[in-house]
Amino acid sequence: MKKLYYIFAILSGLLFGSGGIFVRTLTQNGIDSTTLLFLRFSIALPVILMVILVSDRNLLKIRLKDLKLFIVTGLSIIALNLCYNTSVNCVSLSLAAILLSSAPVFVIIFAYVLFKERITSKKIVSIALVIMGCILTTGLLEGNVANVSAMGILAGAGSAIFWAIYTVASKKCLEEGIETYTILFYSLIIITIVLLPVTSFTQISTFINLNVGPNIVFLILHSLFCFAMPYVLLTLSLNHIDSGSASILTSGAEPLSALVYGIIVYSEIPTPLMFFGMILAIIALAILSKSES
Repeated sequence: MKKLYYIFAILSGLLFGSGGIFVRTLTQNGIDSTTLLFLRFSIALPVILMVILVSDRNLLKIRLKDLKLFIVTGLSIIALNLCYNTSVNCVSLSLAAILLSSAPVFVIIFAYVLFKERITSKKIVSIALVIMGCILTTGLLEGNVANVSAMGILAGAGSAIFWAIYTVASKKCLEEGIETYTILFYSLIIITIVLLPVTSFTQISTFINLNVGPNIVFLILHSLFCFAMPYVLLTLSLNHIDSGSASILTSGAEPLSALVYGIIVYSEIPTPLMFFGMILAIIALAILSKSES
């Protein structure tokens, strides 16, 4: 039975890695970034609510002082997704995914600055390998400067920074006794409220009317695959196996799946050196994830 939860962690990464396909498709059909995120999170909200109602209704109970933490987690999720969406529209899916996955590097830096957590030599070496892997994955060392978007790389790094902020804030929530599903649910409420005023319902109706049935299904799958299902699978996994193993499996599967999706859907074929850089970064991130757990 325990093997099933390892599979859940891998499936979580595979689903996260599919995000670039949905982002590019919706962007190409006239959906702007904030409207895209509203669709993703507002549709996921009732799904997470149903999971809570089925598992434990007490997870809906919160204290007023917890709201400030939910605001931080909610805004962090918005920012990281805006950055990631920009990145996947500017660089390859695999590069955007590996940049996002570099979040543990920033978690370590934030932990050192905020909580005075010691940075060991093992962490320093791992961070250096992650950075080298990301550089190789861009193709810069192969003279592909003209083909690499500076905006895409900066946005990808931004997504990792905000993912790290979310991680630190979530860690604080867990220390306060707040469960993962509770964090997700109230973060989604904050996100939906913040995005509502900047959402274009005209864009949504135009997209749906292009092909009503299939496009509604596409929007539902976008929310399920890019947020609701991977988070539920990862949470189930974390509840039954150690966090280091779950993080390694998810963070490793995401960029590799993005690489495969990029090759199949967009013919984004990396050079051997770029592929080596990705594997190097994934191995280093796995070491960091195991260390941080």
